[in-house]
Amino acid sequence: MSIPPEPWPTGLSEACEPLVRRVLAPNPSHYTYTGTQTYIVGAGADVAVIDPGPAGTGEAGHADTHGEGHVDAILEAIGTARVAAIMCTHTHRDHSPASRALKAATGAPIIGCAALAIDDNGPRADAAFDPDYAPDRVLADGGRISGEGWTIEAVATPGHTSNHLCYSLVESGALFTGDHVMAWSTSVVSPPDGDMSAYMASLQKLYEREQDKRYYPAHGPAVDKPRQLVRGMLGHRRQREAQILRLLETGPQKVPDFVTAMYKGLDPRLVGAAGRSVLAHLIDLENQARVTCDAHDYWQLAR
Repeated sequence: MSIPPEPWPTGLSEACEPLVRRVLAPNPSHYTYTGTQTYIVGAGADVAVIDPGPAGTGEAGHADTHGEGHVDAILEAIGTARVAAIMCTHTHRDHSPASRALKAATGAPIIGCAALAIDDNGPRADAAFDPDYAPDRVLADGGRISGEGWTIEAVATPGHTSNHLCYSLVESGALFTGDHVMAWSTSVVSPPDGDMSAYMASLQKLYEREQDKRYYPAHGPAVDKPRQLVRGMLGHRRQREAQILRLLETGPQKVPDFVTAMYKGLDPRLVGAAGRSVLAHLIDLENQARVTCDAHDYWQLAR
């Protein structure tokens, strides 16, 4: 799905359903679609904020995240309500850095995914990890937080990152899926933290959750037929795995060889991300003892 033409509703509070509003951050890209969508849950005296988004240029070292004015837009959307929790699905820099400014402005605790700070060797600056993320409380799978008229439950979905959580809004059947499931694009799974085996298991976990009626991803449109989409995503990943194995039947290959053969007409800006996903598939197949890699980075079928 291509990025729609401007104007986009950046900085505006949009109603998604009675308990959910969203505010779009000013960080569009080929990896973030029109930008990161921050969700505000609750319509009463207190609310939760999910994925507060990127920091602005005021945060040292994060000037490339284009979050200028986003925290102010969130605060305007919240109005006089108390912020009960600031919640992040994971700690890539387009999701969690604004949690600090929002906490400073509201006094609200940061509750949700665990901290994760590793060197990121993926292809994109906006997916670098946020090393300064510091939660006040970590939610395990099934952990809950509630406010006036709303209950949010954590759903552990590792794969895109090892600390990724989705959040279920119990009252409406909405699921905030972060980067795990998006309608406009597949998720980048970039080793070493990204894990294809975990990602596939997490997709299967969501497919089995019949209570989820609508998905709200962090990027792109809402998903009104979630299980249908997830079933298609599982099939797509299995097709990629089958492609890799067919290519290896012709002889040893390096990661760029797979990308050239598997991604015809790919935008050059996305080549690095495609290579990371191929590598994630290869590592998964290696763990299954179906492929091996030699000292020169050539992959081949296991003998």
